[in-house]
Amino acid sequence: MSTRNKIIYWGATLFLSLGMLAGGIQQMLQIGGYTEIVTRLGYPLYMLSIIGIWKILGVIAILLPKAPLLKEWAYAGFFFTMTGAAISHLAMKEPFVEAVPSIILLIAVIVSWYFRPVSRKLIINPSFNTF
Repeated sequence: MSTRNKIIYWGATLFLSLGMLAGGIQQMLQIGGYTEIVTRLGYPLYMLSIIGIWKILGVIAILLPKAPLLKEWAYAGFFFTMTGAAISHLAMKEPFVEAVPSIILLIAVIVSWYFRPVSRKLIINPSFNTF
């Protein structure tokens, strides 16, 4: 892996991790304005605790040096959460600026996933057949 790609990966991954961890803690504790946002979007407040805990666990998963399958699940969860958040804001006809934080984190998810080193990727053996 080139130095450039390492810098891109770690920059995106650290940004993503800090954003998800901060949001996850605030959501889990239902502080920082999240209750108003979720209520405005029509979701029940208990969703904040569930999403917050999963975000924190996802950050741990993507920062672990091994466990590539777990990382794939964490990246997928982040992708679905951020696209769901952005679409929810837009579907409720809120100003586009309300969806921007979700879109920025979505971009960080994609960049981190794309530039992750081989040691953090799930390698599938196409010759493996269970039948």
